[in-house]
Amino acid sequence: MDDVSATADTAPEAAGPETAGNGIVTASTIPADELARLTDDIVSALKTVYDPEIPADIYELGLVYKIDIEDDRSVKIDMTLTAPGCPVAGEMPGWVENAVGAVEGVSGVEVNMTFDPPWTPDRMSEEAQVAVGWY
Repeated sequence: MDDVSATADTAPEAAGPETAGNGIVTASTIPADELARLTDDIVSALKTVYDPEIPADIYELGLVYKIDIEDDRSVKIDMTLTAPGCPVAGEMPGWVENAVGAVEGVSGVEVNMTFDPPWTPDRMSEEAQVAVGWY
């Protein structure tokens, strides 16, 4: 569903980091056990943020497209909304920033809103489908 990775600080012309089967980039200087904890804690934090119009969290709704954990433990999140005209468009990035910023070990959070590709209901997890009565 989502792309979670840790990236090394490398020049653009450098070879890309190797990716483990779980979607986590292994060329990070963050120890694997700490990276796994950070990843779990970030996902847990994202699951505390709800779309006020839909009774499901933004992670299970499939609104989070990408999570990058940098070597300095800053987190970059690419996400979307269910629709560009969503009434909470101005507030949602702040909610996400606050939730993920509270995770122990995270040094900063940058939230990038994108509508490419546009969100569709097929991005929802089974849990979210059950929550909205679609399953």
